[in-house]
Amino acid sequence: MRKIIHIDMDAFYASVEQRDFPEFRGKPLAVGGSPDGRGVVATASYEARKFGVKSAMSSRMALQLCPDLLFTYPRFDVYKQVSNHIRSIFLRYTDIIEPLSLDEAFLDVTEDKLGIGSALDIAREIKEAIREELQLTASAGVSVNKFVAKIASDLQKPDGLTFIGPSKIVKFLEQLPVDKFFGVGKVTAKKMHQLGIFTGKDLKRFSESEMIFHFGKSGKFFFHIVRGEDNRPVKPNRISKSIGAEDTFEKDLRELEDLRTEVIKLSAKVFNRLDKSGRKAKTITLKVKFADFTQITRSKTMLDYFGSQQEIEHLALELLENLDLQEIKIRLLGVTVSNFQTSEGDQLPNPQLKLF
Repeated sequence: MRKIIHIDMDAFYASVEQRDFPEFRGKPLAVGGSPDGRGVVATASYEARKFGVKSAMSSRMALQLCPDLLFTYPRFDVYKQVSNHIRSIFLRYTDIIEPLSLDEAFLDVTEDKLGIGSALDIAREIKEAIREELQLTASAGVSVNKFVAKIASDLQKPDGLTFIGPSKIVKFLEQLPVDKFFGVGKVTAKKMHQLGIFTGKDLKRFSESEMIFHFGKSGKFFFHIVRGEDNRPVKPNRISKSIGAEDTFEKDLRELEDLRTEVIKLSAKVFNRLDKSGRKAKTITLKVKFADFTQITRSKTMLDYFGSQQEIEHLALELLENLDLQEIKIRLLGVTVSNFQTSEGDQLPNPQLKLF
């Protein structure tokens, strides 16, 4: 049985800024563009989040929600340096590390370098090293698979540590609201609610074929993960190459229907390029660059590979519609697929294998 840790830094960009500049400490802070123009929040400190400030929100709206909000532009070179230091801490315990972004990674510590044995103790040591060496906090989730570990890391933020053992996975997932399931966005959650699905227990009432009927290949993913079935390994050599398309508009766009039209066009281009390459992918990423040149990305990974243009289009649109854009002007959109099939191929979780 695997021992998986998911580490997620707390309000990463904002926390680095508060660490480096005393005048920001303990105060609501937004990293992003200025509210005087058409700025957008890239991330916000926890002091700001209490007022409803969040990423992808216009800086002007953020200031309306929190009149005392401070703003600073991002320093990506610094964030990259900090991220490299965090990775060096991970490497003390394992070489099996799958980074998801600058501030987030999976670690497989089934056989850790130091012979500690306990994944929970390793997570504690990593959190303490990050605190002592970088003066930052991280939240960690510990379990026997990636899906549960990732959900667990978000349960007690900030500075949280949550362990969900094999015997507790079934009850935990049954009680979990579907909105909290990794891979379930606002659009999918709304459709599930219409079907009477509000918790994992509700989800388990549906057969695999019924889930596929209602949600396509995503339904297969949901059917397995609600049962704790996730055999995906932590991939230290995670493929970063991708196939994508993006477009910078002559005039900034802000109407959702115009943005949807562009996403559909980009999805068609991406599928054609993917089809010609002869490869299969199961991660999709939406890139959004705003009028002030601030940009964000949102991704979704499926257990199975994309099989059609419509599937890529549906997922890209879901990522778009899950953003709280509030008529923010957008100068560029991009759609990218990655996480290609390996030469050995990737297998879906064995329906007979129970992890609890």
